[in-house]
Amino acid sequence: MGDLRINRPPRFRRMFWQRPADISAADIPGIGHNGGPPLDEHIPEWGTGGIGTYFAWRTASEDAFKKVPAETAIRRARKAEALGLTYREYQLEILERGRYLQTEDVERIAQIKARRSQR
Repeated sequence: MGDLRINRPPRFRRMFWQRPADISAADIPGIGHNGGPPLDEHIPEWGTGGIGTYFAWRTASEDAFKKVPAETAIRRARKAEALGLTYREYQLEILERGRYLQTEDVERIAQIKARRSQR
């Protein structure tokens, strides 16, 4: 009978432990590699610089936007929509300047909308 693998086409002649010719040794991950993404390409949410006070700022920002009663948040969201701003932009204006924007504040609203393109 003989070995049937001899009669096979060349692409089938390699053994199961041999790697295909189109894959190099550099393409195969090492022992213990779980196939996940490389860690050195990950950029943390605070950027490539140091952490600094990132978490303190983030916590303060979250606290400022969370401590608003639901009725107040709904009223401010409607007012922001009427002015053509987002809720966050309107809330930020209140927190930064202590002013509640009105329809007469055309210049300030235009400045806020102009800053959108910078972000």
